[in-house]
Amino acid sequence: MTTSHSAFCPVYRAIGVLQEKWVLHIVRALLDGEKGFNELARAVGGCNSATLTQRLEHLEHLDLIRKRTEDTHGKLARSVYTLTPAGKELQAVIVAIDSWAREHLLDEPQPALT
Repeated sequence: MTTSHSAFCPVYRAIGVLQEKWVLHIVRALLDGEKGFNELARAVGGCNSATLTQRLEHLEHLDLIRKRTEDTHGKLARSVYTLTPAGKELQAVIVAIDSWAREHLLDEPQPALT
């Protein structure tokens, strides 16, 4: 399938958004329900705070997640993230990836690091 980059292609645009490192990990973690920033960072694992913040801001701009600030009575405010209805629709994408991986990627041990 040949596509001109001057014309809008929804698949090309979606792949551009979803291929960004950590995006699908964030969505997958939020499918279990809302999470605070630190809880989300632990659930995603391996993403530094600056990158996670950047990805969350981008996903919020795309209306895939919503950020809510909780008052913690004198302590620092807590940011809580949840998927929007559009973000929740990505569950079908993650389920499809899971199904494909179970079918085509063997559970092979990773090579030992030397």
